[in-house]
Amino acid sequence: MPAIDAATRRVLDASGIEAIVAARSGCCGAIDYHLGAYDTAKRAARRNIDAWWPHIENGTEAIVINASGCGAMVKEYAYVLRDDPAYAEKAARVVALTKDLAEVLAARLHDLVAKTADANPATSPQRIAFHPPCTLQHTQKIRGAVEGILTAFGAELVPVVDAHLCCGSAGSYSLLQSELSQQLRALKLENLQRARPAMILSANIGCLAHLETGAGVPVRHWIEWVDRKLNPT
Repeated sequence: MPAIDAATRRVLDASGIEAIVAARSGCCGAIDYHLGAYDTAKRAARRNIDAWWPHIENGTEAIVINASGCGAMVKEYAYVLRDDPAYAEKAARVVALTKDLAEVLAARLHDLVAKTADANPATSPQRIAFHPPCTLQHTQKIRGAVEGILTAFGAELVPVVDAHLCCGSAGSYSLLQSELSQQLRALKLENLQRARPAMILSANIGCLAHLETGAGVPVRHWIEWVDRKLNPT
């Protein structure tokens, strides 16, 4: 979903952060790691470290990731490569620099929200249901950050029952356990849509793709919604 990356770059730019996409970076290796293809996952980790390393040496302040599943994996690079003498220290440095997008924007929220005043002077709050991915709230233990950003930008967050439960995507789980995955999705969508929100927002590409196939309202990444608040036309 290229629109997510485009929105991310625009919002980071508005907050005064230059976003650099390393040309040789690619898949984080999470799916391979989940399926037990550890050597393949390690190759992906090494490739990304090699792609990011020149930028780190030149003073990059953070590795910002807008998919919580990928962020969870990259934050495990130090463990994944702990026995690799050539990459262990580099991997630890990468982990120290890795931030979820919400962690970065939360620190600049006041100034960023102020930029919406002229763009949206008379808009009423939009009813939003937020689905916090398991990789955000349980693995990375980032809770409330996205919700705080959305509320600051004027969203009316509807209550969601059992928000701690998985939506059923879970990487390869939706393929290997499709029946259970669909049951979890049905339950999650029932809870998300119970208060009749105008939109469902989440923070992980897997959850978005999984939920939108059965949702009765648009499903988007939360940064796309923030981007529209900053750039309404």
